[in-house]
Amino acid sequence: TSKMAESDAKKPKKVVKVYADGCFDLMHFGHANALRQAKALGDYLVVGIHTDEDIARNKGPPVLTLEERREQVAAVKWVDEVVTDAPYTFEVAYLDRCGCDFVCHGDDISTNAAGEDAYLAAKVAGRYREYQRTQGVSTTDIVGRMLLMTRSHHSEAESKPKSAKSDEYVSPYTGRSPLLATSKRIVQFSEKQDAKPNDVIGYMPGAFDLFHAGHIKALKAAKEHCDYLIVGLQTDSAVNRNHGSNFPILNLHERTLSVLACRYVNDVVIGAPDTVTEELLDYFKVTKVFHGSNEVSMLDGTDPFKVAKDRGIFTVIDSQSTLTTEVIVERIIENRRKYAERNAKKNKKEVQRLETSS
Repeated sequence: TSKMAESDAKKPKKVVKVYADGCFDLMHFGHANALRQAKALGDYLVVGIHTDEDIARNKGPPVLTLEERREQVAAVKWVDEVVTDAPYTFEVAYLDRCGCDFVCHGDDISTNAAGEDAYLAAKVAGRYREYQRTQGVSTTDIVGRMLLMTRSHHSEAESKPKSAKSDEYVSPYTGRSPLLATSKRIVQFSEKQDAKPNDVIGYMPGAFDLFHAGHIKALKAAKEHCDYLIVGLQTDSAVNRNHGSNFPILNLHERTLSVLACRYVNDVVIGAPDTVTEELLDYFKVTKVFHGSNEVSMLDGTDPFKVAKDRGIFTVIDSQSTLTTEVIVERIIENRRKYAERNAKKNKKEVQRLETSS
């Protein structure tokens, strides 16, 4: 018996491969938290992304292209592999093709164009697991913010989701609900290791609003120049002052979690100063400061990177990307009617499903 036990101990432990899929359009911290929970269910996480055509047929037109969505998912630190031809209605055969043991999804409703449970086949086969959906954000909500371009999301904390009409019921999955940022959630998203004594420590400040593929490419390029990368996230008021209009679309807490989920980021300064100061560089032992190729100046005309430039540690990063937060907002505004219809359709479908299941 002892020999058998010894033999079993020598056998390599089976790697549990988990599969999760989705549109991942306008990827936010809710998506990242879903993938964090999915990874915790096994050892290796494969993420399937639906095609533009499948999303248009089942939900309405996606805001981001398939490649932009792939880059976002691949940058999430809990993701091991990405596939880009995932069927919208789950197929057990596809799970086998990916070599995964089971599929997982949040405890919210997921239906296909016919209104059917998208994961019924997995449930029948006994290869379905569930995790808790993240409250406080949805792609539909974010699209809604851009359609309205209101600033209420900066500080507002509503107790329940509402719509423009007070007598209209809103789905709890797509409606407005407050992000209750907690220290526990930040710890879950945070890097567990500190910088080592000889590490080259980099610092990159910015708004990082609607955290997207352009940001990711810039951070990836910056990380190639340092061992430990710290992102300085500007306050909502600073972003609004610098970018005007109704920016930022996502508030500071939401932006913090989105950036922390990125595999190229080691730490985040929450509410970083507008200018790179001597004190900040000394405190974090920063030896390289990064920024994109666009020129930046304060309202008074001063250069926020002057201290870093004087120290000779300033580096311009070229993300090789034309995608910006403003471009994404323009896509939404240009197709206002399509996205308003998409939001209304998604809300109506989920409300109907809730009413029939209750």
